[in-house]
Amino acid sequence: MRGSAITSRTNAPGGKDYGYANARIRGMRSRLLDRAYLDGLIAAPDLSHLIQDLADTEYGPDLEEALIHGREAAQVDDALKSNMVRTFQKVMGFLNQEARDILTTLLGRWDVFNIKTILRGKHMQLTAEEIEEGLLPIGYLTQIDLEALAMQSDIKGVVDTAATWGLQFASAMTQGYTAYMQSGELADLELAMDRYYTDWASQRLGSRKPNMRMAMRILGMQTDILNLVMVFRLQKADMESVDVQAFFLEGGRAIDLDLYKELAQMSDVDEVLDRLRGTPYGKTLDDAAIKFLEENSIAVFERALEDYLMRKALSLATGDPLGVGVAIAYLYGKQNEITNLRIIVKGKAVGMPVERVRGELILV
Repeated sequence: MRGSAITSRTNAPGGKDYGYANARIRGMRSRLLDRAYLDGLIAAPDLSHLIQDLADTEYGPDLEEALIHGREAAQVDDALKSNMVRTFQKVMGFLNQEARDILTTLLGRWDVFNIKTILRGKHMQLTAEEIEEGLLPIGYLTQIDLEALAMQSDIKGVVDTAATWGLQFASAMTQGYTAYMQSGELADLELAMDRYYTDWASQRLGSRKPNMRMAMRILGMQTDILNLVMVFRLQKADMESVDVQAFFLEGGRAIDLDLYKELAQMSDVDEVLDRLRGTPYGKTLDDAAIKFLEENSIAVFERALEDYLMRKALSLATGDPLGVGVAIAYLYGKQNEITNLRIIVKGKAVGMPVERVRGELILV
């Protein structure tokens, strides 16, 4: 596969000891920005003051390098992404082999996310620059790799380039592209990638060892979320012409095939929410229902479910202090911090009201 500095590191210690790595990770976690600091950034009078405040944090070196090219939101965003990649590299560098395998597998979802973002951008005929705004290079593919894919002229170019590079999910993309050309629905191509990733990750994490089981819980929740988002999408489809089972992904924790089919065949969103009240996702979706009514967008539910996954991942740090949960929680926490900072920077750059910016954040 085409190289990435995050997942191809080989200088990490062997064995199964987590004590050294977790001690370092706890120190790094203590430096994550707290809610009060984020509130201060939101309240900054303009982007220039926000940059000045961030320069006094661990983001300073990345900002110094990026701001050589300008002091706009785009340069700050580049600095944030560079910091995230560098931090993930650092953590992966001192994990043991078991932890590195687990984290590499879980981070694989970001390769799928990034390529799906590129494919959606091409489908919508966005420019490469517009597509790159939504990318986070923290999986196997580097920023340079993703920019090269975003520069392709169309979806076929992206798929062909992935095949030329020998990416592990290239065969799934090729099969999905054939289905996409027949149906005109990008969901067919995205489904092929999601199915490949969930199958691949399940095989890699299919051990009964405690750390593997912990990671499988995260993977299972990710799969549940994909299935639930598909249920909400199917609410807007012509059900008589859709084989709902064809869109189901195996490996979820709470949403099995029977429940999925039951949900997908319901007449409206309210009925779906009622049925889900007995599941781990019921309260999260209920809490998001009012905002859904206001915006009439399933993206509201997708965001709420991602927030749920984030909180569950962060809670792993309070479990086994000598297991992989500490590393998983930190990397999710760092990702959350970067996402929040990017939202604040973008909001400041476009003059978004403070309360709206705050409402977009995941504050834990």
